[in-house]
Amino acid sequence: MSKAWHSVWVVWVNICRFVLAAVFIFSGFVKVNDLHGFFYKAEEYVVALGLEGWITPLWTHGAAYCLATIELTAGLLLLFGVSRILAIAFTLLSLLFFTPLTLWLALTDAVKDCGCFGDVLILTNWQTFAKNAVLLPMALSLAFGRKSIVRSVTPKTGWIISLYSGLFAIGLGLYCLSQLPVLDNSPYHAGVNLRQAMEIPEGAPMDKLETTFLMEKDGLRQTFTDEDYPTEPGWALLETKTRVVERGYVPPIQDFWLKEMGTGRDVTDEVLDRPGYTLLLVMVDLNLASERYIDRLNELFDYCKDNGHAVYAVTVSSEAEVERWREVTGAEYPFLRGDDTQLKMMVRDNPGILILKDGTILKKVSDANCPTEEELAEGMLEQLSQDPQTVLDWKRTVARIVLWFCCPLLLLIAIDALFLRRWRQRREERKESKNCNTINQLINEKKMRKNIVAGNWKMNKTLQEGIELAKELNEALANEKPNCDVIICTPFIHLASVTPLVDAAKIGVGAENCADKVSGAYTGEVSAAMVASTGAKYVILGHSERRAYYGETVEILKEKVQLALANGLTPIFCIGEVLEEREANKQNEVVAAQLESVFALEAADFAKIILAYEPVWAIGTGKTATPAQAQEIHAFIRSTVQAKYGKEIAENCSILYGGSCKPSNAKELFANPDVDGGLIGGAALKVADFKGIIDAFN
Repeated sequence: MSKAWHSVWVVWVNICRFVLAAVFIFSGFVKVNDLHGFFYKAEEYVVALGLEGWITPLWTHGAAYCLATIELTAGLLLLFGVSRILAIAFTLLSLLFFTPLTLWLALTDAVKDCGCFGDVLILTNWQTFAKNAVLLPMALSLAFGRKSIVRSVTPKTGWIISLYSGLFAIGLGLYCLSQLPVLDNSPYHAGVNLRQAMEIPEGAPMDKLETTFLMEKDGLRQTFTDEDYPTEPGWALLETKTRVVERGYVPPIQDFWLKEMGTGRDVTDEVLDRPGYTLLLVMVDLNLASERYIDRLNELFDYCKDNGHAVYAVTVSSEAEVERWREVTGAEYPFLRGDDTQLKMMVRDNPGILILKDGTILKKVSDANCPTEEELAEGMLEQLSQDPQTVLDWKRTVARIVLWFCCPLLLLIAIDALFLRRWRQRREERKESKNCNTINQLINEKKMRKNIVAGNWKMNKTLQEGIELAKELNEALANEKPNCDVIICTPFIHLASVTPLVDAAKIGVGAENCADKVSGAYTGEVSAAMVASTGAKYVILGHSERRAYYGETVEILKEKVQLALANGLTPIFCIGEVLEEREANKQNEVVAAQLESVFALEAADFAKIILAYEPVWAIGTGKTATPAQAQEIHAFIRSTVQAKYGKEIAENCSILYGGSCKPSNAKELFANPDVDGGLIGGAALKVADFKGIIDAFN
């Protein structure tokens, strides 16, 4: 793929990501906000699919709760670009499931509307299917292009956002279940006058109807309309049909009625026109109504009765069920019958309370927040009737919800940045210091040498390309633990950007060189202290290209090694012979001479060094030392170290092979007892090839 098309692809993938994030956050929040409403919709689906005999309401509600919270979490993860595999997997699977389901709904009309956006935005079944048909290709684009998603936060912060997003969705759902929706999207929200909400305003458009007449004359049947209705005799009317051609104004509240229990007398006008305060205790189904706060409701009725306020319980339950409720709870308030659908919309609790004044809703509360006698005596009702905030305020409520999410999240990120991350870093430093204190400690702890795969990018990759390469490698290793240490050594310009991007527990970062001076007027040079300040932990020294092109000598390299160690860096020290020296069988003599740069170190310092044998004749040429050749020279290097520092240090020294190492030959090379990994050049610039070499240790 060309760079231009790659850029277009990256832009498209991230557009898909933000669109899906917005849809899933909106859809998930609407469901979590109104879980009772989503439970009712889930029950409709179960009935429509004929599964009511197989799935209990408890399982239905549990599945609906999980779906809503996961949907909101997935949207948040997509927004921040974290936990991408989980977020994309849920997004794609949900669309693969719901797209054919909504097509079936559109064809059969088994459920009136899908309920994907609750009562906030009601779509027809065909509109819902069209929406899913557009989103499904976007989800597929994300699945194929997840590596092109641009992170909004660093990986070190990503785990906090992932965990917190899930906990926030779960917590918000539990809060709305125990209380009432934080955003009331129903026609029965605070501030609504029920009488006015049921009326059709003067001049509002009415339904346009079309009537057709099926008629017969002399055995001939024909359909007529009002315009061409036949006037000549002999036509017999067989059938009349009327359909709505164009829907007119529909009032927000329909089918609201209240009837007296027992007599069936309609008391809707009586309740709505009653002056003063009226409390409606909505108990949709007495068999499922909670009895936790019955005493509060009874006390509320007694207070209202003594102070001239009306209290009615409204239900769809039978008279026998009402009598049983009264026997169990001692309730004395009168019961009215109402429409099942309207009662479920009135308040999302069972029981729940509507406080009315002159037919206007002042407040809705759950039974857990039932007003106490003390609150009513202190003028709660009067205060509600004067408080303009009882009217639905979307902007204020949405802002409050955003603050609920952002403030604790920012606090957690700050705690992690200021304390937890520093504590982890200090713990790692103490552990490293303890492990590297003396060689004797390493021996006593039976510390074995490490297997290492280190990538040397050399002079390749712009800053942006390097960041993308590091992100891709980090993603490739995100869900697995390699059986070796992984290091990437980058040009200087990448260090400060790449180091915080990768998971330090899986990928170490190093430089390709450092200066042989502490500081000063050395234009173009980068000191070991500067390298360490970026967070890098390694540095390649003595590479054959530095020796050949920039004249680095044994003495220069001695200074570089000592400065690197003094600044807490681990040198990856390179040695190796050119083709003429190999053909003259002088390879042992050459590497022994090159080791003099590090043999000046004390034993404790040498124990921190990583050696890398690189046959110069095999670097970038496609030629590779045979496994036997690699083992032979590595064994010689180890024996030379043993002669200088002893067997224990030699056995703990990691010696890497560097020279056209590829996924195809890495396993065979690394199988040698003295080859502890590789210093990889060209293959480190492609994640697939580099990971293939890493996997050689699996």
